[in-house]
Amino acid sequence: MLKYILIKEVVAPISIILITTLLYFIVKSIIKKAMSLRLSKIDVRRHKTINGLIINVMKYFLIVVDILMILSIYGINTSALVASLGVVGLVVGLAFQDILKDFFSGISIIVENQYGVGDTVTINGFKGEVLSLGLRTTKLKSYTGEVKIMANRNIQEVINHSFDFSKAIVDVATSYAGDTKKIEKVLNDLCDRLSGELTDIKGDVEMLGIENLADSGIVYRITVNTKPMKHLEIQRQIRKEIKLEFEKHNIEIPYNQVVVHNA
Repeated sequence: MLKYILIKEVVAPISIILITTLLYFIVKSIIKKAMSLRLSKIDVRRHKTINGLIINVMKYFLIVVDILMILSIYGINTSALVASLGVVGLVVGLAFQDILKDFFSGISIIVENQYGVGDTVTINGFKGEVLSLGLRTTKLKSYTGEVKIMANRNIQEVINHSFDFSKAIVDVATSYAGDTKKIEKVLNDLCDRLSGELTDIKGDVEMLGIENLADSGIVYRITVNTKPMKHLEIQRQIRKEIKLEFEKHNIEIPYNQVVVHNA
């Protein structure tokens, strides 16, 4: 009889703890390998956040299972305990439903890789750089310095400007009296030179040709792909170089003129 009690009340709980601990480390290793394959394109911080979240949920789940199994060994009615815990969980869930919505929305944002710290995004009409991405809130800083803090549950519409590349587009007008072949050669030579000089671009600078025959002149278009959110800076550099080249080759940039006729 004593031997049976010893096995039931001492050895069994220890065995349960050892088995679940071993199971925890095995599953933890599997999760880490699986997540590293699934999330290879996600930055290190988000990777660690997701791993830690899943592993912690699994750990506390196993602890609860252990406790319930051990209590059952000692003759405690775990069914009633589980039922009471369910009622408590329901009350807590109702009291903290907004926090839980933020929490699960934050997990969804991280897992789906919608955006990360340092990305430039537009969320619900507000454009800015992501300062922080938490499980409850997201902080954005606009170009002019305002910081907006929004609950993750309220994030409905996201435009990420930093996923791949931006496009710099420069339209430049020349006079109708100008030599078209000369202008195109100057612009093509400039594009070739800028392709090797400009930083933060992806690919070559291209002169696409005549974009428009406007009222005051012929409009040529130059484009290049840039690193995310670098297009405005590149456009300014290209415009400066165009102006210098046109001055060097005596190419006129037209401007609106008013002709007055005397009656």
